[in-house]
Amino acid sequence: MINRFLILGAGAIGSYLGGSLALDGHEVTFLEREKDISYLQNQGIIMEIGGIRSTVSSAHFINSLDQVLKQEYDLIILAVKTYHLDRLLPDFIRLQENLPPLLCLQNGVESEQRLASALGAGLVIPGTVTSAVDCPAKGNIIVRKMRGIGVAGSHPMAKDLEQIFLAAGIYCKYYPNPDSMKWSKLVTNLLGNASSAILNLTTAQIYSDPALYQIELEQVREALKVMQNQGIKTVNLPGVPVKILAALIKYLPNRLSQPLLSRMIGGGRGKKMPSFHLDLYSGKGQSEVNQLNGAVVKAGEKSYIPTPVNSFLTDTLLSLIQGDIPLETYSQGTEEFLSQLASIKMKV
Repeated sequence: MINRFLILGAGAIGSYLGGSLALDGHEVTFLEREKDISYLQNQGIIMEIGGIRSTVSSAHFINSLDQVLKQEYDLIILAVKTYHLDRLLPDFIRLQENLPPLLCLQNGVESEQRLASALGAGLVIPGTVTSAVDCPAKGNIIVRKMRGIGVAGSHPMAKDLEQIFLAAGIYCKYYPNPDSMKWSKLVTNLLGNASSAILNLTTAQIYSDPALYQIELEQVREALKVMQNQGIKTVNLPGVPVKILAALIKYLPNRLSQPLLSRMIGGGRGKKMPSFHLDLYSGKGQSEVNQLNGAVVKAGEKSYIPTPVNSFLTDTLLSLIQGDIPLETYSQGTEEFLSQLASIKMKV
């Protein structure tokens, strides 16, 4: 059966999923900026997976969501960063009577709630992506690690999507509990992210420093406490043993966990900088930190659980992004960073 997919964003994840679906014979349309459409139509979507290059030339491109009034789609895949949701929500609300189900692949735990509040829970399918995909140029993607995606919830289309993605060569697993899936992914997104951006250090450098490694543990432990308070369990995600990671962080002494996690997290990324660092130094003035570390803080406030480390990381990175403090304030210098965090923790 051929399905019609509307992909919001021809970035790394959107191009990977949309391109894979198109190669499997589905009808795929990308929502993109007008200035990029001609280029993408001429070039196509170029994908490199497992060393094999493929060019997708069958995809369509539109520059406005109003197209849903003219063309019927079976599913919208939301594959843009969380900070773009504010821009998209007004159009979603305006067109909600014509919208098909929406698969939300955004990081964090709040996007689905916002979409459900605005459009109704019946339109929203929670999802997550664990495959590592680079986008060195517009319309060009390289899949570095083929892990897979997760879909969750009670929408009748969710389990169908599991089979559709599997047939397109994308490992997909269904999760009955959306909160467990989304919070487990949030935990992995915290690792080596905010501190790397603030200090301008690689993840490997963060995990090799005992004091910075302790901060990494504490931010995740705060998140796990919030999850436990809400009755949310960690689950393993495609290609990511989150339950093992959580157990190592919660129970193993630092002298034993540090070399293990340094290899798993720091060594796995090598010299590649994480997403928070890329967003900060791009100068775009946007970051997902408020939807990740900040989400832990907000959930902790509701549950009366202190989250000083996540709060410090969120506030500091937002100040850097907004230009309230210069980029070089903490760049590759940990003393002031550790001193300020220690003083905040003492007040809790």
